[in-house]
Amino acid sequence: MPFSLSALGRSKGVARPHRDVEGEPGVYASVADLVTLEAAVRGPGMWARRPGHQMLVGRHQSRMRGRGLAFEELREYIPGDDIRTMDWRVTARAGKPFVRVYTEEKDRPALIVVDQRLNMFFGSRRAMKSVSAAEAAALCAWRVLVMGDRVGGVVFNDTKVTEVRPHRSRAAVIDFLNPIVEQNSALHAKSEDSKGQGQLNAALRAVAAQAAHDHLIIVISDFDGHDNDTRDMLLGLTMSNDVLAILVYDPFLLELPEKGEMVVSEGSLQAVLPFGHGNTRSRIGDYARARGNEILGWQQQLGMPMMLLSAAEETVPQMRQMMRKLSWRNQRR
Repeated sequence: MPFSLSALGRSKGVARPHRDVEGEPGVYASVADLVTLEAAVRGPGMWARRPGHQMLVGRHQSRMRGRGLAFEELREYIPGDDIRTMDWRVTARAGKPFVRVYTEEKDRPALIVVDQRLNMFFGSRRAMKSVSAAEAAALCAWRVLVMGDRVGGVVFNDTKVTEVRPHRSRAAVIDFLNPIVEQNSALHAKSEDSKGQGQLNAALRAVAAQAAHDHLIIVISDFDGHDNDTRDMLLGLTMSNDVLAILVYDPFLLELPEKGEMVVSEGSLQAVLPFGHGNTRSRIGDYARARGNEILGWQQQLGMPMMLLSAAEETVPQMRQMMRKLSWRNQRR
């Protein structure tokens, strides 16, 4: 049977987070828990606020020079400059003409894509990948709202794709969180196999239909079932939008135990993976690393930042570090 990460969603004998009652943190997300994350983005130190150096800064600065609201620099007058931008005080002091240069500010709606397929219903420690994805989506949504932009998104599972149009209000964020929690609470390890492998591409097509240009697009998924179409759609989106991918993973596949076994199922078929067999551990580990490296390679191929989010660790500190890294990366450009 071909090995698939989606099989792990129905695995038996795999360590789960300790609290596995429906509605409890770690296994299922709740709107109340996701709403409380608003405080994390408003508190000190979550993300630097220097405009123009990071994706979640809100109302992004255009590369077009104009008479916008954001002052950029003073420089000497060049023939052809608009006389209305002349800074007469500096000109008088310097004895030569200087102009004030502004960077045009533009509205930039955000679309957050959240994977809640069955393959995300797996976690060896702190939380399921589906919960970590929900938390990351909430943090991004609250941050975009705090910075003054409209926020919406696309939430998908194995059977449906739900679109939430961007709006600029607290109620709009909650409207976006509701379908995330709805699809998250429907996840169950005994669910029957479905045709969910094509849902990632379906979600990206829904995003492409909304985001013609100048959007911030954040894709939060484990990217299980990705193919060449996935890559091509992401490439198309990066041509006229800012795209950030957050790869949610669980370290279990990279840290397999040396004894015991795991039963995985694709719905109708089951297979036993004996961890005591070195060859089995090696093949699974090699598969996980090769798959991860392939997806991370998109960062260079598509010019798209690809960040890692471990479901085994707290989401807020990881997101804080992630955005600081992204800010530093953008400053070097």
